[in-house]
Amino acid sequence: MRLLPILVFLCLAVVQCGAVQIVEFCPDPFLHDDEDEYLVLAGSGSLNGITVSDDRGGFRFPPGTTIDGTLTVARNAVAFEESHGRLPDFEWLDHSREVPNVINADILRMANTKDNLKVYDNGRLVQEVSWPADVKPREGQIHFLLDGVWDPRVLMLGQSRLQPARFRDVTVTTFVSPDCSSEVFSSVVDRAQHELLVNVYEFTSTNLSTSLIGAEKRGVNVHLLVEGGPVGGMSPEEKTVIRAMNVSGIPIYQMTAPAGGHAPYRYDHAKYLVIDRNAVLLTSENFKYSGFPPPGISGNRGWGVYMESTGVADYFAGVYQTDVSGYAVSPITGIQGQTEIIPAVTYKREFSPARFEGAVVTPVIAPDTSDQITGLINSAQASVEIEQAYITNESATELNPFLAAAINASRRGIPVQVLLDSYWYNVEDTKDNDEMAALINEIAAREHLPLEARCADLTASGIEKIHNKGVIVDDQRVLVSSINWNSNSPNFNREAGVIIEHPGVAQYFHAVFEDDWAPAVRAYEKPVDYLKIAAVIVVIGLLVVLYYRKHLR
Repeated sequence: MRLLPILVFLCLAVVQCGAVQIVEFCPDPFLHDDEDEYLVLAGSGSLNGITVSDDRGGFRFPPGTTIDGTLTVARNAVAFEESHGRLPDFEWLDHSREVPNVINADILRMANTKDNLKVYDNGRLVQEVSWPADVKPREGQIHFLLDGVWDPRVLMLGQSRLQPARFRDVTVTTFVSPDCSSEVFSSVVDRAQHELLVNVYEFTSTNLSTSLIGAEKRGVNVHLLVEGGPVGGMSPEEKTVIRAMNVSGIPIYQMTAPAGGHAPYRYDHAKYLVIDRNAVLLTSENFKYSGFPPPGISGNRGWGVYMESTGVADYFAGVYQTDVSGYAVSPITGIQGQTEIIPAVTYKREFSPARFEGAVVTPVIAPDTSDQITGLINSAQASVEIEQAYITNESATELNPFLAAAINASRRGIPVQVLLDSYWYNVEDTKDNDEMAALINEIAAREHLPLEARCADLTASGIEKIHNKGVIVDDQRVLVSSINWNSNSPNFNREAGVIIEHPGVAQYFHAVFEDDWAPAVRAYEKPVDYLKIAAVIVVIGLLVVLYYRKHLR
C-alpha cells in the first residue's frame, strides 16, 4: 500500500538542496475563526535567518532550529490536532505545552480570500505565494506545491493523498450487469474465508445483504462502509438492510459530516469489496437490484471486474482503512422498514463472466489519481470507446476535461465513439444527454472528425439504463470505475476504479459496448411524427379540392 502520510507529499522533489520554502498551507480551514490554519516548510539545514511573513505579521525560529524534510507550523497546536489528529512541530500562538513556539513579530494571520506568504533567508526574499493569483482560495482547501506547480489537484482537509500504483500479473474476471453481476457477487462472497471489506454508495438489495450475512455467520469478518447522505437521503430500503446486517453482527459505518462539521468528500461514491486481502471486486454499480438483478431480470448496464492479486487487495484495503478511520465516519444501525422490490422486467442474458490472466492493473482513486483517466484517453493510438451514464461540461464555454481529451483524440484522427444513457431523467431537460450528444456531433461535423455520440435505445437493448462509467482504448486498455464525468465526481468524491491493460479484458468490454451501441439512435435525430405528416397531407388535399371546385364552376 502506497499511502502518503498526511503532511509529507513528495515535497523535497521541488526543493533545491538546502533551500527552504513553503510547500503547503491552509489559510481557510473549517474550525471557528480559522484557529487551525497552518503552513508546512520543506528543506534541509539550519533555520537560523529564515523568516515567514505576509507583510503584516510573521515569525522566525528559535536559534539552533534545523529542518530535515518537512516542518509544520500551526497557529494553534490544539486546534490543529483537533483537525489533523496530531500535533504540529511549532505553533505561533501559545496553546500547547507540548509544542514549542516560534518567535513572533506581529502575529501572522492568513486572510481567507486575498493575502500572500513570503519566505526570507537572512533578509533575502526566496519565495512568495499569493492568492488569488497563485492559488484560488476555497474554504477547507489545502494548497500544496508539487514539481513546482501549486494545486495540481483539489485537496480538501481530511482527504487522502495516494500515489499512483501499478500491479502486474493480475488475474481478472470480467462481468457486466444485468447479465451476470449477481452470480459473480454471490460466488465471490461465498468463497470468502476470513475477511470482507465493503465500501459502497448505496446498499438496498436484500439478496446481496443475505450473502454478506451468510458470510458473517460462517466466521468471515465482514465490515461495511456506506455513504451516510446520498442524493435524496438514505432510503427506507437501505436502512432496512443495514439493520438486518447490523443485527447479524456486521459492523456498519457511514461517511457523513459530523454535527457542525464537514466531511472530507462530498460523497463516498465508491463500489468495491476486498476479499481475504488477496482479491478485489470493483464495479460501476450500487448494491441495488438495478445493479445486481437476479438472473433473467433487467437492470442497469454496468461493468465490473474481480481481480485476484495481493498487491491490488492490499492497495484497496489501505484505501478502505484510511476512509473508515476518518473523522467523518460513525456507526450506523438502521431501522426496520420496507424492503426493495425486485423488478419484474425480464431480460435475456447475453454475456457471461470471463477469466483472463496476466493483466496489469492501475488503481484510479478520486480525487487522488483521477487525472489518470485523461492520461488513458491521451494514450490512444487506434480507438476510443466511451460509455457513460452522463457527461456534463465544466461551464458554458469549457468542456469536461475527459470529453475534451476524447475530442482531441479524434482531432488526431483516432475514431471516438461516445454512448450515453437515455433514461427519462437523463433526457428530459434542455441541457442533458441528448443535447450533449448533439453538441459532440456538431463538433464532429464542423471539424470533419471521426467522432460520434449516441444515446442508447433502451427499448431495443432491454436494459433499464446506462449506469456505466467506462472507457476502452485501442482494444488494449479499459477503465472500469464509479467516476461520473462531471466536475464533482473526479475532484470532490471518494471514487474507485481501475485501468486494466489486457487485450482479452478490453475486447470483452468492447463486445458489450458494441452490443449497446448497435441499437442506439442518434440523439439529435428527432423521431418522425407520422401523425403530423398525415395531418399536413389532409390539409393540403382539402386545399386542392377547394381550389378545383372554385375554378371549375
